[in-house]
Amino acid sequence: MMNDGKIGLALGGGAVLGAAHVGVLRALDELDIKVSMLSGTSIGSFIAALHAFGKTWQEIRDVTLELDWFDLSGPVLSQYGLLSNRKFGRVVHELLGRKNIEDAPIPLAMVAANVSTGRKVVIRSGDVAAGVMASTCIPGLFRPVEQNGSMLVDGMLLENVPVSPLFELGIHPLICVDLLARHTFTKPDSIIGLLLNSFYAAITNVASVQTGMADLCIAPDLGAFNLIDTDQIPEIIEAGYRDALKALSAFRENASFLA
Repeated sequence: MMNDGKIGLALGGGAVLGAAHVGVLRALDELDIKVSMLSGTSIGSFIAALHAFGKTWQEIRDVTLELDWFDLSGPVLSQYGLLSNRKFGRVVHELLGRKNIEDAPIPLAMVAANVSTGRKVVIRSGDVAAGVMASTCIPGLFRPVEQNGSMLVDGMLLENVPVSPLFELGIHPLICVDLLARHTFTKPDSIIGLLLNSFYAAITNVASVQTGMADLCIAPDLGAFNLIDTDQIPEIIEAGYRDALKALSAFRENASFLA
Protein backbone atom coordinates (compact mmCIF):
# COMPACT_ATOMS: atom_id res chain seq x y z
CA MET A 1 0.00 0.00 0.00
CA MET A 2 1.34 3.43 -0.92
CA ASN A 3 0.24 6.82 0.35
CA ASP A 4 2.17 9.11 -1.97
CA GLY A 5 2.59 12.60 -0.59
CA LYS A 6 1.78 11.66 3.01
CA ILE A 7 5.02 12.52 4.72
CA GLY A 8 6.03 10.45 7.73
CA LEU A 9 8.56 11.58 10.32
CA ALA A 10 10.28 9.12 12.68
CA LEU A 11 12.12 10.65 15.64
CA GLY A 12 14.76 8.47 17.28
CA GLY A 13 16.05 8.22 20.82
CA GLY A 14 19.19 9.79 22.23
CA ALA A 15 18.50 11.35 25.64
CA VAL A 16 19.45 15.05 25.68
CA LEU A 17 20.49 14.81 22.03
CA GLY A 18 16.75 14.68 21.40
CA ALA A 19 16.79 18.48 21.50
CA ALA A 20 18.05 18.23 17.91
CA HIS A 21 14.54 17.15 16.93
CA VAL A 22 13.41 20.70 17.69
CA GLY A 23 15.84 21.96 15.06
CA VAL A 24 14.48 19.41 12.59
CA LEU A 25 10.94 20.67 13.20
CA ARG A 26 12.14 24.23 12.64
CA ALA A 27 13.70 23.26 9.30
CA LEU A 28 10.50 21.51 8.21
CA ASP A 29 8.48 24.58 9.15
CA GLU A 30 10.75 27.00 7.28
CA LEU A 31 10.64 24.80 4.18
CA ASP A 32 6.85 24.51 4.51
CA ILE A 33 7.03 20.71 4.57
CA LYS A 34 3.95 19.34 6.32
CA VAL A 35 4.16 16.08 8.25
CA SER A 36 1.19 13.71 7.95
CA MET A 37 2.20 11.11 10.54
CA LEU A 38 4.70 10.88 13.39
CA SER A 39 6.47 8.11 15.25
CA GLY A 40 8.84 8.35 18.18
CA THR A 41 11.08 6.28 20.40
CA SER A 42 12.33 7.40 23.82
CA ILE A 43 12.89 11.18 23.82
CA GLY A 44 11.66 11.11 20.23
CA SER A 45 8.25 10.00 21.50
CA PHE A 46 8.09 13.02 23.81
CA ILE A 47 8.89 15.47 21.01
CA ALA A 48 6.61 13.65 18.56
CA ALA A 49 3.71 13.68 21.02
CA LEU A 50 3.98 17.42 21.59
CA HIS A 51 4.10 18.13 17.86
CA ALA A 52 1.29 15.70 17.07
CA PHE A 53 -0.97 17.65 19.41
CA GLY A 54 -0.19 20.97 17.78
CA LYS A 55 2.81 22.34 19.64
CA THR A 56 5.01 24.43 17.35
CA TRP A 57 8.77 24.05 17.20
CA GLN A 58 9.08 27.31 19.14
CA GLU A 59 6.85 26.01 21.92
CA ILE A 60 8.72 22.71 22.05
CA ARG A 61 12.03 24.58 22.10
CA ASP A 62 10.87 26.53 25.14
CA VAL A 63 9.85 23.28 26.85
CA THR A 64 13.26 21.68 26.24
CA LEU A 65 15.05 24.77 27.55
CA GLU A 66 12.94 24.99 30.70
CA LEU A 67 12.63 21.28 31.43
CA ASP A 68 14.66 19.88 34.31
CA TRP A 69 15.57 16.78 32.30
CA PHE A 70 16.92 14.71 35.15
CA ASP A 71 14.46 15.76 37.83
CA LEU A 72 11.52 14.11 36.13
CA SER A 73 11.36 11.12 38.44
CA GLY A 74 10.49 10.70 42.06
CA PRO A 75 12.41 8.08 44.09
CA VAL A 76 10.41 4.87 44.32
CA LEU A 77 12.33 1.83 45.51
CA SER A 78 11.20 -1.37 43.81
CA GLN A 79 12.63 -4.64 42.62
CA TYR A 80 12.68 -3.39 39.03
CA GLY A 81 14.15 0.11 39.28
CA LEU A 82 15.08 2.90 41.63
CA LEU A 83 12.94 5.63 40.09
CA SER A 84 9.47 6.19 38.71
CA ASN A 85 8.91 8.50 35.77
CA ARG A 86 5.46 9.49 36.93
CA LYS A 87 6.65 13.10 36.98
CA PHE A 88 7.33 12.78 33.25
CA GLY A 89 3.70 11.80 32.80
CA ARG A 90 2.61 14.83 34.78
CA VAL A 91 4.72 17.09 32.56
CA VAL A 92 2.98 15.70 29.46
CA HIS A 93 -0.43 16.14 31.09
CA GLU A 94 0.41 19.73 32.01
CA LEU A 95 1.47 20.50 28.45
CA LEU A 96 -1.27 18.67 26.57
CA GLY A 97 -4.04 17.96 29.05
CA ARG A 98 -5.40 14.44 29.36
CA LYS A 99 -5.38 13.35 25.74
CA ASN A 100 -5.59 10.02 23.96
CA ILE A 101 -3.06 9.20 21.26
CA GLU A 102 -5.75 8.35 18.72
CA ASP A 103 -7.15 11.88 19.01
CA ALA A 104 -3.94 13.61 17.91
CA PRO A 105 -4.42 15.97 14.94
CA ILE A 106 -1.33 14.36 13.40
CA PRO A 107 -1.50 10.54 13.71
CA LEU A 108 1.06 9.30 16.22
CA ALA A 109 2.78 6.03 17.08
CA MET A 110 5.27 5.41 19.90
CA VAL A 111 7.60 2.46 20.33
CA ALA A 112 8.22 0.65 23.61
CA ALA A 113 9.73 -2.70 24.53
CA ASN A 114 7.71 -5.36 26.34
CA VAL A 115 10.19 -7.00 28.71
CA SER A 116 7.59 -9.59 29.63
CA THR A 117 7.75 -11.03 26.11
CA GLY A 118 10.88 -9.52 24.58
CA ARG A 119 8.81 -7.99 21.79
CA LYS A 120 8.38 -4.51 20.39
CA VAL A 121 5.14 -2.70 21.18
CA VAL A 122 3.80 0.03 18.92
CA ILE A 123 1.49 2.27 20.93
CA ARG A 124 -1.18 3.90 18.77
CA SER A 125 -3.98 4.47 21.29
CA GLY A 126 -4.62 5.22 24.92
CA ASP A 127 -3.39 7.97 27.22
CA VAL A 128 -0.60 9.92 25.53
CA ALA A 129 1.28 10.55 28.78
CA ALA A 130 1.28 6.83 29.59
CA GLY A 131 2.62 6.11 26.11
CA VAL A 132 5.43 8.61 26.50
CA MET A 133 6.27 7.23 29.94
CA ALA A 134 6.55 3.71 28.54
CA SER A 135 8.63 4.72 25.53
CA THR A 136 11.07 6.74 27.68
CA CYS A 137 11.38 4.28 30.57
CA ILE A 138 15.11 3.48 30.78
CA PRO A 139 15.36 -0.09 32.15
CA GLY A 140 17.28 -0.40 35.39
CA LEU A 141 16.88 3.29 36.14
CA PHE A 142 13.11 3.68 35.89
CA ARG A 143 10.50 1.25 37.09
CA PRO A 144 8.75 -0.40 34.08
CA VAL A 145 5.35 0.93 33.10
CA GLU A 146 2.69 -1.74 33.55
CA GLN A 147 -0.06 -1.91 30.95
CA ASN A 148 -2.53 -4.75 30.55
CA GLY A 149 -0.31 -7.13 32.51
CA SER A 150 2.80 -6.31 30.48
CA MET A 151 5.93 -4.47 31.59
CA LEU A 152 6.96 -1.78 29.12
CA VAL A 153 10.31 0.01 28.94
CA ASP A 154 12.21 2.30 26.59
CA GLY A 155 11.69 1.36 22.95
CA MET A 156 15.35 2.08 22.17
CA LEU A 157 16.11 -1.53 23.08
CA LEU A 158 14.31 -2.83 19.98
CA GLU A 159 13.88 0.07 17.56
CA ASN A 160 15.66 3.28 18.44
CA VAL A 161 14.77 4.92 15.12
CA PRO A 162 11.07 4.02 14.77
CA VAL A 163 10.77 3.70 11.00
CA SER A 164 8.75 0.46 10.85
CA PRO A 165 5.46 1.83 12.32
CA LEU A 166 5.32 4.25 9.37
CA PHE A 167 6.83 1.94 6.76
CA GLU A 168 4.30 -0.78 7.50
CA LEU A 169 1.48 1.67 6.77
CA GLY A 170 2.97 2.56 3.39
CA ILE A 171 3.68 6.16 4.40
CA HIS A 172 5.74 7.84 1.67
CA PRO A 173 7.99 9.74 1.67
CA LEU A 174 9.38 8.62 5.02
CA ILE A 175 11.91 10.79 6.83
CA CYS A 176 13.76 9.65 9.94
CA VAL A 177 16.15 11.29 12.38
CA ASP A 178 19.02 9.23 13.78
CA LEU A 179 20.60 11.09 16.68
CA LEU A 180 23.38 8.58 17.24
CA ALA A 181 24.67 8.00 13.71
CA ARG A 182 27.46 10.56 14.17
CA HIS A 183 27.63 10.53 17.95
CA THR A 184 30.97 10.13 19.72
CA PHE A 185 30.82 8.29 23.04
CA THR A 186 32.81 9.65 25.98
CA LYS A 187 33.65 8.25 29.41
CA PRO A 188 30.53 8.47 31.62
CA ASP A 189 30.78 10.22 34.98
CA SER A 190 27.43 9.17 36.46
CA ILE A 191 25.16 6.14 36.70
CA ILE A 192 22.78 7.73 34.20
CA GLY A 193 25.61 8.28 31.74
CA LEU A 194 26.84 4.73 32.26
CA LEU A 195 23.42 3.22 31.58
CA LEU A 196 22.77 5.38 28.53
CA ASN A 197 26.21 4.76 27.02
CA SER A 198 25.80 1.03 27.54
CA PHE A 199 22.37 0.81 25.93
CA TYR A 200 23.06 3.12 23.03
CA ALA A 201 26.45 1.56 22.26
CA ALA A 202 24.71 -1.81 21.98
CA ILE A 203 22.09 -0.60 19.51
CA THR A 204 24.00 1.73 17.19
CA ASN A 205 25.17 -1.11 14.95
CA VAL A 206 21.62 -2.21 14.12
CA ALA A 207 20.21 1.27 13.56
CA SER A 208 21.32 1.30 9.92
CA VAL A 209 18.95 -1.59 9.22
CA GLN A 210 16.06 0.45 10.61
CA THR A 211 16.97 3.71 8.89
CA GLY A 212 17.53 1.94 5.58
CA MET A 213 13.76 1.71 5.15
CA ALA A 214 13.43 5.50 5.11
CA ASP A 215 13.52 7.70 2.01
CA LEU A 216 15.69 10.18 3.89
CA CYS A 217 17.70 9.74 7.07
CA ILE A 218 18.74 12.96 8.76
CA ALA A 219 21.83 12.33 10.90
CA PRO A 220 22.77 15.58 12.66
CA ASP A 221 26.42 16.04 13.55
CA LEU A 222 26.15 15.72 17.33
CA GLY A 223 29.63 14.36 17.95
CA ALA A 224 30.56 17.32 20.15
CA PHE A 225 27.75 16.69 22.62
CA ASN A 226 27.15 14.04 25.26
CA LEU A 227 23.93 12.32 26.20
CA ILE A 228 23.21 14.12 29.47
CA ASP A 229 24.69 17.65 29.33
CA THR A 230 21.65 19.92 29.37
CA ASP A 231 23.77 23.08 29.18
CA GLN A 232 24.40 22.34 25.51
CA ILE A 233 20.74 22.14 24.51
CA PRO A 234 20.71 25.45 22.54
CA GLU A 235 23.71 24.28 20.51
CA ILE A 236 22.14 20.85 19.98
CA ILE A 237 18.95 22.47 18.66
CA GLU A 238 21.01 24.61 16.28
CA ALA A 239 23.00 21.60 15.05
CA GLY A 240 19.77 19.73 14.36
CA TYR A 241 18.36 22.70 12.48
CA ARG A 242 21.48 23.30 10.39
CA ASP A 243 21.91 19.71 9.26
CA ALA A 244 18.19 19.11 8.75
CA LEU A 245 17.82 22.24 6.62
CA LYS A 246 20.66 21.10 4.40
CA ALA A 247 19.40 17.52 4.08
CA LEU A 248 15.76 18.48 3.53
CA SER A 249 16.59 21.17 0.98
CA ALA A 250 18.62 18.72 -1.08
CA PHE A 251 15.95 16.04 -0.75
CA ARG A 252 13.20 18.41 -1.85
CA GLU A 253 15.07 19.27 -5.02
CA ASN A 254 14.85 15.62 -6.05
CA ALA A 255 11.35 14.93 -4.74
CA SER A 256 8.52 16.68 -6.52
CA PHE A 257 6.00 15.70 -3.81
CA LEU A 258 7.83 17.91 -1.32
CA ALA A 259 7.78 20.97 -3.55
